Amino acid sequence: MTDLRPGLSPDLHPFIAGLPKAELHVHHVGSASPRIVAELAARHPDSKVPTDPEALADYFTFTDFAHFIEVYLSVVDLVRTPEDVRLLTFEVARDMARQNIRYAELTVTPYSSTRRGIDERAFMEAIEDARKAAEAEFGTVLRWCFDIPGEAGLEAAEETARLATTDGIRPEGLVSFGLGGPEIGVPRPQFKPYFDRARAAGLRSVPHAGETTGPETVWDALRELGAERVGHGTSSVEDPALLAHLAEHRIALEVCPTSNIATRAVATLDEHPIRAMVDAGVLVTVNSDDPPMFGTDLNSEYAVAARLLGLDERGVAALARNAVEASFLDPAGKARLAAEIDAYTEAWLAR
Repeated sequence: MTDLRPGLSPDLHPFIAGLPKAELHVHHVGSASPRIVAELAARHPDSKVPTDPEALADYFTFTDFAHFIEVYLSVVDLVRTPEDVRLLTFEVARDMARQNIRYAELTVTPYSSTRRGIDERAFMEAIEDARKAAEAEFGTVLRWCFDIPGEAGLEAAEETARLATTDGIRPEGLVSFGLGGPEIGVPRPQFKPYFDRARAAGLRSVPHAGETTGPETVWDALRELGAERVGHGTSSVEDPALLAHLAEHRIALEVCPTSNIATRAVATLDEHPIRAMVDAGVLVTVNSDDPPMFGTDLNSEYAVAARLLGLDERGVAALARNAVEASFLDPAGKARLAAEIDAYTEAWLAR
């Protein structure tokens, strides 16, 4: 088991900036920086989204989770053509590369685009073209998680499952199947048939659960949806038996500290349950969720986690290795990235 040991390093930001990293919980549209959002908004002037990148900071100030969803969907509405999809995807990869993110599993919601009239095959071609171009230019490897927007119900679930499992449509980079959106009023068990289909097609199960509801939602994700990782899982700390189960079975939690504060899922950073998760032996990964919307990025989230957990450079590197372990990279890819993290850390400490 990875050891997250406390340390005394006063400023880890330079170390974190150069650290090779993987990110497992980050949303496609939610990763659009103010620069990208402003360009998309300028393309579609009928939108209420500001075209001024500076004005977006105020626009991305949320009163609660419901308001976040409202704003998020207004940005989703800016992605209307295959060219928009390609621009968004490639530029998100560029921003990731600047943070030394070597591998990312990007959560994509194809239903949001196909229901707005983007041809499904053109959508797949756009994300795949951007994925391959980004890997060639930046060295950042992208893989996809197709997620059901829970608020859209079973119609969205059926469409997402179809796109994720149909030969000739399913993209090469797809590795997992998820469930996002609001949790309150959207019970997890209703989505079991769709997760069953996706898992039978070889996709891994990564639903959101326990962010704005209690630990019973996480249990539902595990028992009904076969979750192999859990998005957020914040309320898991309320149930010692659940924490023990997650730890025993190495089911990772995709923890997004700043996101939890921005959506009011957690009141303050100092109250964030990440320490309790780690103390219980849970495999914790650190992620940015919808970084520009929350005024953060993955480097900042590592710095936040390091402060909350009292980590030194080796502890931060251990967090980075957690993400590699919990990823759906092939074994050789995991070994390469873990070795890169270790080599970077040893070289840094030897300076």
